[in-house]
Amino acid sequence: MNIILFSQDESTQPLAFDDERAQHLLRILHKTEGSTFDAGIENGRAGTAQITHIDDNKRLIYFSFTEQTDGKPLYPLRFIIGFPRPIQLKRLFRDAAGLGVSELHLCGTELGEKSYMQTTLLQRGTAHSLLRDGSIQAKSTHVPQVFVHDSLSSCLAQVAPSGVLGALDNIRPTVPFAQFLSQHTPQTLAAKGIWAAVGSERGWTDKERAILESYGFTRCGMGERILRTETAVTVAATLALAAMNTI
Repeated sequence: MNIILFSQDESTQPLAFDDERAQHLLRILHKTEGSTFDAGIENGRAGTAQITHIDDNKRLIYFSFTEQTDGKPLYPLRFIIGFPRPIQLKRLFRDAAGLGVSELHLCGTELGEKSYMQTTLLQRGTAHSLLRDGSIQAKSTHVPQVFVHDSLSSCLAQVAPSGVLGALDNIRPTVPFAQFLSQHTPQTLAAKGIWAAVGSERGWTDKERAILESYGFTRCGMGERILRTETAVTVAATLALAAMNTI
């Protein structure tokens, strides 16, 4: 853990020994009374916490938290993603959160496997936990949002994307994604925001390509190799962040 995250209520309460955050502080970081550590409020302020008392009898860690900054903001980068395999989705959640993507819109696609959308990753808070892990790895207090849509058309109708819109497609792309982004200044990209659409493992159908184009998306390529969905998202995010001069 590169930062210890709390909810607003937790930031004023002692931490129980059996909490994984307490275990990390005591066993991994070897913190003692008087020690400080990086902490923050989930989706809120970041700062420093100091351990004021460790009660071995009650098995509680008492600490004080001092807010210092707004934390690392998420970038104006949003993804529409054809629903991938659950094992890919796990990696995708952590990596996207670590990179600072602000929103992930998962949607059913015509060529995608329908059963993937029934994954338990979207139940019992598992998805949020994975996203939170990615944010903690990046030492960020802010966690991306995830939305699920039945289809690409329903997704686009609900979110009405605007800004710089690129649909990743290795079938007859009109321009390389990096070149497409370079047509805009970093300031414009940051101000307008970037939407990137990535298909499921079997890609987009011609009907879906037409739908994307009707909403103003430009079909972009990232080379001739066929990438896994989570790899395509990571590569696209890296190119987008570089174009915004954030990395």
